[in-house]
Amino acid sequence: MASLLQGRLPVNQDLLLMQKGTLMRKVRSKSWKKLRYFRLQDDGMTVWHARQAGGRAKPSFSISDVDTVREGHESELLRNLAEEFPLEQGFTIVFHGRRSNLDLVANSVEEAQIWMQGLQLLVDFVTSMDQQERLDQWLSDWFQHGDKNQDGRMTFGEVQRLLHLMNVEMDQDHAFQLFQRADASQSGTLEGEEFVEFYKSLTQRPEVQELFEKFSSDGQKLTLLEFVDFLQEEQKEGERASDLALELIDCYEPSDSGKLRHVLSMDGFLSYLYSKDGDIFNPTCLPIYQDMTQPLNQYYISSSHNTYLVGDQLCGQSSVEGYIRALKRGCRCVEVDIWDGPSGEPIVYHGHTLTSRIPFKDVVAAIGQYAFQTSDYPVILSLENHCSWEQQEIIARHLTEILGNQLLSTTLDGHLPTQLPSPEELRRKILVKGKKLKTLEEDLEEEEEEPESELEEAELQLEAQMESEPQELSPRSKDKKKVVMCPLLCPPMCCQIMSQAPISKPGFLLFPKQKSKPILCPSLSALVVYLKAVTFYSFTHSREHYRFYETSSFSEAKAKSLIKEAGNEFVLHNTWQLSRVYPSGLRTDSSNYNPQEFWNAGCQMVALNMQTAGLEMDLCDGLFRQNAGSGYVLKPDFLRDAQSSFHPERPISPFKAQTLLIQVISGQQLPKVDKTKEESIVDPLVRVEIFGIRPDTSRQETSYVENNGFNPYWGQTLCFRVLVPELALLRFVVKDYDWKSRNDFIGQYTLPWNCMQQGYRHIHLLSKDGISLHPASIFVHICTREGLEGVES
Repeated sequence: MASLLQGRLPVNQDLLLMQKGTLMRKVRSKSWKKLRYFRLQDDGMTVWHARQAGGRAKPSFSISDVDTVREGHESELLRNLAEEFPLEQGFTIVFHGRRSNLDLVANSVEEAQIWMQGLQLLVDFVTSMDQQERLDQWLSDWFQHGDKNQDGRMTFGEVQRLLHLMNVEMDQDHAFQLFQRADASQSGTLEGEEFVEFYKSLTQRPEVQELFEKFSSDGQKLTLLEFVDFLQEEQKEGERASDLALELIDCYEPSDSGKLRHVLSMDGFLSYLYSKDGDIFNPTCLPIYQDMTQPLNQYYISSSHNTYLVGDQLCGQSSVEGYIRALKRGCRCVEVDIWDGPSGEPIVYHGHTLTSRIPFKDVVAAIGQYAFQTSDYPVILSLENHCSWEQQEIIARHLTEILGNQLLSTTLDGHLPTQLPSPEELRRKILVKGKKLKTLEEDLEEEEEEPESELEEAELQLEAQMESEPQELSPRSKDKKKVVMCPLLCPPMCCQIMSQAPISKPGFLLFPKQKSKPILCPSLSALVVYLKAVTFYSFTHSREHYRFYETSSFSEAKAKSLIKEAGNEFVLHNTWQLSRVYPSGLRTDSSNYNPQEFWNAGCQMVALNMQTAGLEMDLCDGLFRQNAGSGYVLKPDFLRDAQSSFHPERPISPFKAQTLLIQVISGQQLPKVDKTKEESIVDPLVRVEIFGIRPDTSRQETSYVENNGFNPYWGQTLCFRVLVPELALLRFVVKDYDWKSRNDFIGQYTLPWNCMQQGYRHIHLLSKDGISLHPASIFVHICTREGLEGVES
């Protein structure tokens, strides 16, 4: 099957050596290090491994699974084994999604270089593939699965097995007819192009052919005018349809003569429908399309909770990989829990738990390196500081020395601002969110007044600390220390006399009978500029005592309660101040809450456990898929208006309600749920879910199609009423019906209402990890209407 891509694959000495195979050490931990024989297959797209050369090989990974290749010194694990293996001989293969990295150690620097350079070359090639090349690769992968004896050709028996693997239930006689028709060489087997012909005969799209013939006068082609009619009537492209038709024909018509005559063949029509232009997600929403010059509090900000964890909250692994993955998926607010570490170096971990520890300086280095690889817009470091004075000074030093000019350490122009700066003004800047000794006004005063005494200064600044942000407590950390601010330059003494117990007056802190607390040092305090963390007491208290650059954090339970009791006040609060919502400490399994209800109230930083796949992360990925995946999405007007009357629990006009009609037509190449069961074929159904304000949140589903995951047909229409479409997210989920238990997940796609295109559209499915399941898709027709006519409550 190598012939499909062979002519287009890069020819390189490294690839030839990789195809011969190399014995390398696979490393999972300090104790698990085993020799494995890795070999790039002849198709140039898959790597297999065996226990030894000539041993029984099995697939290790496909090149399309690989995100990037890192050198050995960039791997936490390999750095910890530097005394055992030279870092120059190691490298890391990083996969898309949440799949664990693969750390390998070659026998020489030269061998490591061959694999690193060769793999990166192939990754770059796959990234640049067009639609046809991606399909060829997918077919090539399936051919490898079906060609059980790996002789480069497929017998009818192997084809029958492959059909089951591809979710196709087909009469044996019909399958044999298609096989014979494709066997042009009459060899009794299918090779390269013959297999492609066999595949094409399987993938006829009668529903698309019917649509094509509806607009084509001769059934053979769409003239320019016919295609314009289709774009206007069905795709709702409006006045731009004429210009767009010419562009689409030029882009998707495969024949040069068709392009010259401005006509679109059936193949070109299908190619258009399957492309990004025929996608349900509006391509105009893919780049930065929103106003990025508004104050920070006017945006939803992609936010992570306990970013350092890649597992659960009690015993999970802490890793800089958590930060790398979050930042590369566009997250703009990461959390750093810092504690005193050995040898005077602060460490990051979930305090009072069995989670592993990582050096704070390694976290800062990773953030500095990856902060702006996906997005140029500002990154917020939400610091949870539990350190002593001495180690806080080290924290401040690492932040300033490692981040350098990336770190924002003063206001943009040196003057007192009247509102928060915009994402545009803060491009490529890293902001610290945390406790602060003074107000921003005091920090910016040109001349400081001398206090009458040290005690008076202590009382004044300790009074300010009582407005500090509450800690996020896990079930095992109710006694977690809180940071107290002390201006006295006598840390040893202060650490002995600061109080742990609640007090009513700051002066009472100085009684020696009370427990010790760490204190906040001025050098760390000074790095907090626009994001001073303060305790929330009430909306009235915030209006009367807080400033626009002060921000509060809310547990999910507290935020839910406030939305229910004072939803409009919460909306108004979020028009001038930033809010962060975090998961309950009881979520020890790193599960997530539904972020939608907090976005409905205008909360900007709704922090999720990004290591946990599922519905909640699908919603997060769906919302932030727009605007170039920048991690910033402008909130709707009514959530930015300081006079807004909007209440997320009781919405009223002027919001325009809409009716949504979705015809779920067909599915294409749906993957098998349990790949270990060759005889099992999925029974797919499609569920459409709407998430928004409570009255809008609903779901409907089609019936299931028995034994057909390859080209199922539903042809069913679902109808929804939506009161506040500006806040709505749509989630399309394909499931495998199971009458005995819960239906199994096959794939999903989530997008904001305002990014949805009407008309005949393909929805390209994603895995639980948010990775493309290409070429798996569902074909739908979308229609929206103003008002709620004809829809039952």
